Amino acid sequence: MDMWKYYAITHKNHFLCNPMNKEKFEKLCGFLKLKRGAYVLDIACGKGEFLIRLAELYDISGIGVDISPFFVKNCLEKQQKRVPKSNIKFLEMDGAKYKPEASELFDVTMCIGASWIYNGYLGTIKALKKWTKQDGLILIGEPFWLKEPSEEYLKAERIKKETFHSHYENMKLGEEEGLTCLYTLVSNHDDWDHYETFQWWAVDDYVRSNPDDKDLAEIISRIKKWKKLYLCWGRDTQGWAIYVFRNGIMKKNNK
Repeated sequence: MDMWKYYAITHKNHFLCNPMNKEKFEKLCGFLKLKRGAYVLDIACGKGEFLIRLAELYDISGIGVDISPFFVKNCLEKQQKRVPKSNIKFLEMDGAKYKPEASELFDVTMCIGASWIYNGYLGTIKALKKWTKQDGLILIGEPFWLKEPSEEYLKAERIKKETFHSHYENMKLGEEEGLTCLYTLVSNHDDWDHYETFQWWAVDDYVRSNPDDKDLAEIISRIKKWKKLYLCWGRDTQGWAIYVFRNGIMKKNNK
């Protein structure tokens, strides 16, 4: 089954394609205090809510990149409905293959929940840093370990412990790359529960409305697997945060 079809089904009713609630999201957008016309890049932009909201608040220009044709369609529909005159381009392509034009730098770069594109969190930091202006902002959404993951969970999830880090390590890795961590926005159990279980409901709606879909057996099998992974292990083992970095090291003012 097409992976992007599955994600479009499970995230059909999600406001954001990550475990962050609307109130926290709005707070973060307000904290950014971007200048009018700021240039923003969002890799794996999902349904485009971040770019669209920043366009509403700050009249930004920008580029959103996503590999899913379903999500890019959502982005374009949302743009036309809410900010039809905005200078935002949505590109349907693999984020790993996106390269800005020569010497092009952004005021803000983002990759929220898709660090696999750059082979992990550290690779994401390095990729975004080179495309961000000095003193610009870098936003990365990334899971972190709440506690030591069990071998059973790692095996079931088919990941290694090294795939993710602790909350502190996520901050530290950015600062070791010459960034300054300004803020972290952390999801709680309610945020996670909504994100995960709303997918279950979306699948149920889809199955009821599309009884002849040849992919139903696989869709149902996948969601059952994720239910178990989340409730047996993930809910108490893995956290999530959006990390806001300044591209530059904080220095003492020696006036």
